[in-house]
Amino acid sequence: MTSVWRTSGWVLLGASLILALSLGIRHGFGLFLTPMSSEFGWGREVFAFAIALQNLIWGLAQPVTGAIADRFGARRVIAVGGLLYAAGLLLMGYADSAASLSLSAGLLIGIGLSGTSFSVLLGVVGRAVSVEKRSMAMGIAAAAGSFGQFAMLPGSLGLIGWLGWSAALLALGLLVALIVPLALLVRDQPLPSLGAEQSLGEALREACGHSGFWLLALGFFVCGFQVVFIGVHLPAYLVDQHLPATVGTTVLALVGLFNVFGTYIAGWLGGRLSKPRLLTALYLARTVVIVAFFYTPLSAWSAYAFGIAMGLLWLSTVPLTNGTVATLFGVRNLSMLGGIVFLFHQLGAFLGGWLGGYLYDHTGSYDLVWQISIALGLLAAALNWPVREQPVARLQAAGGVA
Repeated sequence: MTSVWRTSGWVLLGASLILALSLGIRHGFGLFLTPMSSEFGWGREVFAFAIALQNLIWGLAQPVTGAIADRFGARRVIAVGGLLYAAGLLLMGYADSAASLSLSAGLLIGIGLSGTSFSVLLGVVGRAVSVEKRSMAMGIAAAAGSFGQFAMLPGSLGLIGWLGWSAALLALGLLVALIVPLALLVRDQPLPSLGAEQSLGEALREACGHSGFWLLALGFFVCGFQVVFIGVHLPAYLVDQHLPATVGTTVLALVGLFNVFGTYIAGWLGGRLSKPRLLTALYLARTVVIVAFFYTPLSAWSAYAFGIAMGLLWLSTVPLTNGTVATLFGVRNLSMLGGIVFLFHQLGAFLGGWLGGYLYDHTGSYDLVWQISIALGLLAAALNWPVREQPVARLQAAGGVA
C-alpha cells in the first residue's frame, strides 16, 4: 500500500464518518416538528421557518467556508463547524420561542453545517484522489452521509421517546461534538501553485461566465426544494393521512438506507457515463416517483415503496453535480465553486422547508407543494440536459491540470 493511498484512504474514512454524523443528525430534524410545535402551541410554520433558515444560512456560508478550506486547508474549518453545530443543538434543546429556535436551529447549526458537509468534505476528497477515482470516491463519501441518516433516524426517535425532545437534542449535541477529533483524520493542504495561480476573483469570473455552471446551480435548486420538503414534512404528512408516526420514521430511514446504494451507484456511473445526462435521468425518475406516490392510494406499504425509490435518487445528485464542477473548472477552487452551486441547493431547501409549513397553515394541506415538486422535477431535468462535460479552455491548455 503506497503512502499516497494510505493518506487518501484516511481522508476518505474521516470525511465519511464526519458526513455520517453531520448529515445523519440533520436529517432527523423533522422528527422534532410535532413534539416541539405541540408543546409550545406553534403552528408548523414556526419550526419549518427555523429549518428553512438553517438551510439558507448553510447555503450563504458555504462559499465562504469553501474558499477558506481551498486556500488554507479544511481541517480547521471542519473543527470549528463541528463546535458550532454542537452548540446549536445544545441551545436548540432549550429553545422555547420562535426567536431562540431560529438562533439555534437556524443560525448556529446552519453555519456549523457549512463546515461539516458536502462542499468542504467532497472538496477534500476530490483533491486527495486521482482524477479517474474522483467520482467514485465522492460517491462513497456521499453514501456514508446517507448511512448516517439510516442509522441516526431510529436513534433520534428512540432518544425522543426515552428522554423527551429537549434531552434528546442535548444528547445529539454531545454526539456531533465527535466531529472535532475526527477532523484530525482529514489531512488536507491547498494544492501547490503550478505557474500563475488563479485568484478567487478570476475563478469566480470564469465560473460565472460559463452557462453550464448556472444550469447545474439551478438544477440543484430543485434538489434542495424536494429533499428538504420531504425530509421535514413527510412524517407529519403521513400522520395527517392517518398512518402511525412510526411509518414516517421508517420511510425516512429507508430513504437513508437505499441512498447508500444510490449515491455509490451514481458515483460509479459518473466515472463511466455523462454526469449531466445522469442528472437529467435522476430528476425525471424523481418526478415519476413523486407522481406515483401522490396520485395513487396511500398505505404504509406504498409509503415504504416511496422511501425506497426516493432513497435510490435522494443524494445521488451530489457526487454527479460536484463531479461535473470539478471536470469543468478543476479542483483547486472546488470547495468554493461547489459551495456556490450548493447555495442554490439551499435556496431551494429554504423555499421547500418554509413553503411546506406556510401553505399547510394557510390551506390545511400539502397538496400544492407536492404539485410544485413535480413541476420543478421536470424543470431540473431540462436544465441539466444541455450541460457539456468539457473542461474550460484554461484547463485544456494546461493539459487538464488544476
